Amino acid sequence: MLQFLFRRTFGAVVILILISAFTFFMFFAIPQDPAMLMCGKNCTPDALAIIHQNLGLDKPVPVQYWDFIVGIFAGRDFPVGHCAAPCFGVSFDNQQMVWDTIMDRFPLTVSLTVGGLLVFLTFGLGAGMIAAWKKGTSVDKVFSTASIGLSSLQIYFLGPVVVGLLVYSTGWLDAPKYVPISESPSAWFMGLLIPWFVMSVIFTANYTRMSRSTMIEQLQEEHVRAARAKGMSSRFVFFRYAWRGSLTPIVTILGMDLAALFGGAMVTEITFGLAGIGRLARDSVQMKDLPVTMGVMLISAAFILLFNIIVDALYALIDPRVRLS
Repeated sequence: MLQFLFRRTFGAVVILILISAFTFFMFFAIPQDPAMLMCGKNCTPDALAIIHQNLGLDKPVPVQYWDFIVGIFAGRDFPVGHCAAPCFGVSFDNQQMVWDTIMDRFPLTVSLTVGGLLVFLTFGLGAGMIAAWKKGTSVDKVFSTASIGLSSLQIYFLGPVVVGLLVYSTGWLDAPKYVPISESPSAWFMGLLIPWFVMSVIFTANYTRMSRSTMIEQLQEEHVRAARAKGMSSRFVFFRYAWRGSLTPIVTILGMDLAALFGGAMVTEITFGLAGIGRLARDSVQMKDLPVTMGVMLISAAFILLFNIIVDALYALIDPRVRLS
């Protein structure tokens, strides 16, 4: 296990370096100078030169990239102050430390992602298991039909519809907003309830169909039939053998869907006007704010790689036949 974790961690570091290099050098392929955005309309060559010096844009691009990498591990000094490690630089737009800005927005995106994950795993796997248990019945047909219909919906369409019905038409729920869980757990839950539901609809539909098909396949395996032949109850066989065996392909897909879920959280933030990592990424790209864009890219990629390592490590716990060698 340790060898596996070391190997995957090393590979993740290499991937992060490649992502950072690609993003950094692609930024300088854009013809517009980011210093012009800060200089304003009445910009003079002297003022522009000072901004270039303060931002470090007067150095060669490879040197700027090296300074950026060093700053992540050792920190850097800027005219606005010292940036302690991990330092992703200072925003071109508002002169704020990028790390502090990301950490202010990060709890909202994590809340959306984790909450949406729990919702679609609970309802998706639960509905799939019930459909497999009731295979061929009206319950199975209803769940299967509903999953096909829900999988065609999109966040930016479903979001306004749900808000219009549940907030403005009926008044059953408050408008989506983010309240830190440390301030009020109930307000945190109610404020994110609609975004969780909307973001998880597509995933719930997909996991309903997937868990149903894998569960039905597992029920046809020889070891499941042998367990039934020994006189074990159908419920015991269903949960002890078939359910556990069906988790392996689901976990495999989950590792890939976590990236899509994180991206879905960003779309959800923009749809509901929530100030998380998603809106920060969009605004930084529009403003050509390289330090913020780099910080968001690396933080997002690091978490996606971490999720995939965890999912791979879970294989050995779910299926003893899997060896991490």
